[in-house]
Amino acid sequence: METVGTDRHEQREDLLSELLKPLRLTGVFDSRWHVRAPWAIEGDAERSCAVLHYVVEGDCWITTDDEPPVELHAGDLVVFPTGTAHRLADRPERQGVPLKAVLPERQPGTSGEIVIDGTGPESRLLCAGLHYDASAATGLYTSLPWALVLDGPQVDREPLLRDTLRLLAAPDRPVGPGDRLITLRAFEMALVLALRPLLRELADNPASLPLLRHPGISRAVVIMATRFAEPWTIDSVAREVGMSRSAFTAAFRDLVGEPPARYLAARRMQEAGRLLAETSLPQSAVPSRVGYQSAVGFHLAFRKWFGVTPGEYRAGEASAA
Repeated sequence: METVGTDRHEQREDLLSELLKPLRLTGVFDSRWHVRAPWAIEGDAERSCAVLHYVVEGDCWITTDDEPPVELHAGDLVVFPTGTAHRLADRPERQGVPLKAVLPERQPGTSGEIVIDGTGPESRLLCAGLHYDASAATGLYTSLPWALVLDGPQVDREPLLRDTLRLLAAPDRPVGPGDRLITLRAFEMALVLALRPLLRELADNPASLPLLRHPGISRAVVIMATRFAEPWTIDSVAREVGMSRSAFTAAFRDLVGEPPARYLAARRMQEAGRLLAETSLPQSAVPSRVGYQSAVGFHLAFRKWFGVTPGEYRAGEASAA
């Protein structure tokens, strides 16, 4: 029995390690907030965008539909992995103004500032929208809770995260053209550093992420996420985890949020795109590296996924660089 428990713990660790692989950020809009009560700001849902709020000074409340309010204090960090719509305010019951009314332009690569002068307590926040490549965001990522909170002591136990956030929140942070890439990667690192302790907590509390409670589906996700180069089919993965195809497909869709065939294709395409964009591997060698036995089959699947051929994708990435 002890061995089984150990195996399941290791499987959970393997599963969560997949979430620690950073989503490649494509752009960041960040803003510094200097607000005095009374204040409240409503943020819309963001597509393909994680949202981060770091409380530099003071307190605030976060509210969203159908969830209890969350109070934040100085030093606390909250991450919305999938950009859920929410309100920030000095009081949870206060109605707010739309974010687009106080920050009408929020283009990735730029910064903004919100100043609200009131008569009450002051709060200062660092807020950021972290735009990521949607093709890399599989159901495993999108099944994360709507908000993940690290309180001040937890942030302090992650010195690199704490220091990165403080540097990003500094009012004299450089914002020149050469600094934008550094800022982008710094936020990318902050996101991963924030997810690490949060996911460690999820591993200790499987009820918060239902996928962790199902050993067959958890194992299948790890197989497809890490062994995608092997010639897996949905039938062979189902057999590998001891399930029928129908039961496996239904349970996978329910727990992961998408069909297993799409999850496997997403992981393969994500790696194919990376090999084409970031390595000099011959294009002819890519299909076998991502689990395709047929170059034609790979070419058709790649074009369907990205809307361009592998050659066009590589040429486009090269010209963008």
